[in-house]
Amino acid sequence: MTELARERIDPTTRIGKSELKNFVIAASGCYNRGAEFGRVTDVSAYGAITLKSVTLQPRLGNGMPRVLPAPAGLLNAIGLQGPGIEHFLAHDAPHLREVQTAVIASVAGFSVAEFAEVAARMDGLPNVVAIELDVSCPNVDREGECFAANPESTADVVRAVKARVRLPVIAKLTPNVTDVKPIARAAESAGADAISLINAVRGMAIDVARSQPWLANVSGGLTGPAIRPIAVLAVWEAAQAVRIPIIGMGGIETGRDALEFVLAGASAVAIGTANFRNPDVAALVADALVDAAAERGLTSVRALVGSANPSFAGERSH
Repeated sequence: MTELARERIDPTTRIGKSELKNFVIAASGCYNRGAEFGRVTDVSAYGAITLKSVTLQPRLGNGMPRVLPAPAGLLNAIGLQGPGIEHFLAHDAPHLREVQTAVIASVAGFSVAEFAEVAARMDGLPNVVAIELDVSCPNVDREGECFAANPESTADVVRAVKARVRLPVIAKLTPNVTDVKPIARAAESAGADAISLINAVRGMAIDVARSQPWLANVSGGLTGPAIRPIAVLAVWEAAQAVRIPIIGMGGIETGRDALEFVLAGASAVAIGTANFRNPDVAALVADALVDAAAERGLTSVRALVGSANPSFAGERSH
């Protein structure tokens, strides 16, 4: 593909009122604001970087060990380790304007009020174009049930945050449910500007020599290529249920992987685990999506969205 041919393809996408320069986003928890990766790769190759999730109070996270290689993936139970919103605003937020691309803030909470408070304090920070809600957290008001396991509690969080912020709001959904469609619809009805899916798939591993779980937390989240078919199906089904943009994620390592999500109905893709293997993955995937559009005689990557999904409910680009 010649550079001239690439220049004729519009690589941009939109999440609510925010435009991203390309479809590829760094997933939360892997990139933070890109300072570390900036020493080995061009962070500006991403259309956006999603920050590590920020909570209201400081958290030490889970005990060690909390990361384990798994077949075709990574099993982790970090436990939302972080210094809390006060430290973030004082020490991290001032550096956001230095990031060489757009920033998506990520918020985690254990009550509706916590989500709304942290999101409100991140609204309007430099370079931040959207706020993602990690509704896979346990809800202390519902005996620890994951917010995203229930349409009503997902909607409660989205509604409360939308009442406090001006930026587009993204609800990050879990695959650990029987049917993602009613939860996606609930997020949309409550005012979410987009949804992202999937979060990690629950799993565990046992050390057979010691006859005990490998992870100190016992269970963890499986990420990487092993979960990609699960993620593509979730995007396919959600794209038939909602009209708002979908950010697809789960095991993307190549342009072909990303294209699966886009054809299923994703208006953007997020890459996490693959960054640890190949820090240059963003540029490769972004270029491959442009090539895919050009090879089909299209003028934009957006025109690919949902084109393999006959029941795609979103707005088609021509």
